[in-house]
Amino acid sequence: MVKTKKRWRVLKDFKKGKFCFLIGVDNWSIELQRSEFNSLYILLLRINEQLLIIKNELMDEESISLELEQLPWYIELEGKKNEWSLRFVFESQDQTRSFEMYWPIPIAQNLFYEIKKMWESMD
Repeated sequence: MVKTKKRWRVLKDFKKGKFCFLIGVDNWSIELQRSEFNSLYILLLRINEQLLIIKNELMDEESISLELEQLPWYIELEGKKNEWSLRFVFESQDQTRSFEMYWPIPIAQNLFYEIKKMWESMD
């Protein structure tokens, strides 16, 4: 399954073996293992839940910053209630690799919803 837009893409290909998910934004991309993709998805849901809890209390122009950490991920949401960016830090528990990702406004929301749809379609 491939979802490609002008500035981002997400790919799932189980035939590739260990690194079967690819997330790319602008001029970079990273391949993830299924377990890494699953843990990223869970963390995205959690930070979205936090945003939904406070969203109705925020004014449109009010700035927000939310952070979550669940190893191997750290995630940071910054922006306003209807437009936000996401920054991720991944620290490998196997000490094999680490990386950072940044999803700017409006890519962050689009990519979040596409990853959610992709994950839900894997059942």
